[in-house]
Amino acid sequence: MPLTETIAMRFTEEDAGYVTVRPDVKQTFRLVELADMVLSVTGKNVSRVQQIFRAGTIVYNGYRYWWDGFASDENEITGLLALFPDADPARPFNAAQVTAVSLEIGGGTQRSMVDIARGEASAKRLFHKRSPWEILLAAAKDSTPRYEKYSHAERADVYRFHLSSETAASLLKQIQDASPRALRKKLAALLPPAAILFFIPRTNSVGAGTPP
Repeated sequence: MPLTETIAMRFTEEDAGYVTVRPDVKQTFRLVELADMVLSVTGKNVSRVQQIFRAGTIVYNGYRYWWDGFASDENEITGLLALFPDADPARPFNAAQVTAVSLEIGGGTQRSMVDIARGEASAKRLFHKRSPWEILLAAAKDSTPRYEKYSHAERADVYRFHLSSETAASLLKQIQDASPRALRKKLAALLPPAAILFFIPRTNSVGAGTPP
């Protein structure tokens, strides 16, 4: 039996791992919308996608989703996942297309990420010639970031730029000094980043309209 094209879903907000007492919302999803959510968790891992489809639940963007779990075979899932983008190391880095960055702090089990969107970093602080966003992109000019992967969660290609300890400390100070109040508060007390990740969206990504 082929996979169904539409799926009856229920979802509610989830707070710190606990489902809230807010009522469930019911909505019909297309199969590609469900697959898009699942891929944000699993990547293109056929067995994991099959497992979640069968389990009938997933947490995505702060919401817990439920549906009547269903079985699927490997060929069906492989065909479905073929609709979604793959990593493409040949794609060149274009700073003008970057919409977000992540500062990678520490490493191993102590690794953490601080996400910065272009919108929140584009304003110039009074008496500063450059915005935090311009400073971040300028850091990549001397050494082009290398391609790392395609992120299904972000629907974007990810490029990594490693920083020396001296460069990282100087860069963080420049960003903090140039940041408006809200961003400066977000960056306060951070350790210098070990790397910067740059995100460039794929404009034709399947599932771009996935709710909510």
